[in-house]
Order: sequence, then C-alpha cells, then structure tokens
Amino acid sequence: MAIGAEDYIDQLLVKKYAEEKVDNHDNMESMVDPEKMMGAMNDYASMYRNMMTLKQRLNIACYAINARTARYTKTRPR
Repeated sequence: MAIGAEDYIDQLLVKKYAEEKVDNHDNMESMVDPEKMMGAMNDYASMYRNMMTLKQRLNIACYAINARTARYTKTRPR
C-alpha cells in the first residue's frame, strides 16, 4: 500500500490543499485544563496498575489454594 496521491484527481487535490492550514492551535483555547487532564490520566494509570497487581496476587493466592486442596485419585488403566 503506497502513501500519497495515486491518480490525477488525488494529485490535483494534494496541490490545491498543500498550503491550507487546517488546525491552528495557536488561536484555540482548550476547554479542558491540561493540568487536570494529566492528573486524571495519572490517577487512571495508577488505578489500573494497582488493579493489575491485585489481580496477579489474587491469581497466585487462588492457585496456591487450589493446589493445596486438590485431591488426586488413581484411575485404572483401560
């Protein structure tokens, strides 16, 4: 898969819009405070990391309990 204009119409569109500015971030004011957004993202990442650690510990504990309470029986060969 190639990147860029493949046919004549696409080439004309690229030439037409090459100089156009689409997003002008200098003149825009954000509706969300960046510090609050970063704080929320940090809180979410911290919670996710804690949940992953808790899940791993719970899996280890469940595995140990299942291994300790397992009862093995011999079966007759067929």
